[in-house]
Amino acid sequence: MKIALIVLLGLAGLVALLALVGLALPRTHRATSRITLQKPPAEVWATVRDLSSLLGTWQDLKSAHRLPDQGGKEVWEQKAGGFSMRLIVEAADPPRRLVTRIDAADDAPFGGQWTYQLEPAGAGGGTQVTVSEEGYVSNPLFRAMMVLMGTHRTVDSYLRALGKKLGETVRPMHLDS
Repeated sequence: MKIALIVLLGLAGLVALLALVGLALPRTHRATSRITLQKPPAEVWATVRDLSSLLGTWQDLKSAHRLPDQGGKEVWEQKAGGFSMRLIVEAADPPRRLVTRIDAADDAPFGGQWTYQLEPAGAGGGTQVTVSEEGYVSNPLFRAMMVLMGTHRTVDSYLRALGKKLGETVRPMHLDS
């Protein structure tokens, strides 16, 4: 019984410490990563633009389906990373740029947007893909967990899955700290 109480107090102390660390971290963050693929921009764009294309390839993505448009904007519902979220396509400039935003309430635990940039990569006809996440995490405990797991974790996971879907092994490069 004494050991169980010590373990319980230790876990409570760890959670409290993580919450304190989270309180010291900024609510907002930015994570930008880049990969280069051998595929041409049009082929990469087709995969990036279909928000359900990485089902079965991206481990974090469990479901994705399109909902009726709202206010003239495309809406998707995804279950990713254990959370259900609605994504709004804010901008699409084929085959160069896509911007998606999480449709979150003001009191949501997290939110933000992803900007996908596709650029030709050299004379070989490849594509450089850059994804920037500009987001917020409201819960201090989640903020601490995000930093411990890596601010770029989700973006990098997406980019590795994109490479895998297109038959390539990629290693994302971080463009910010």
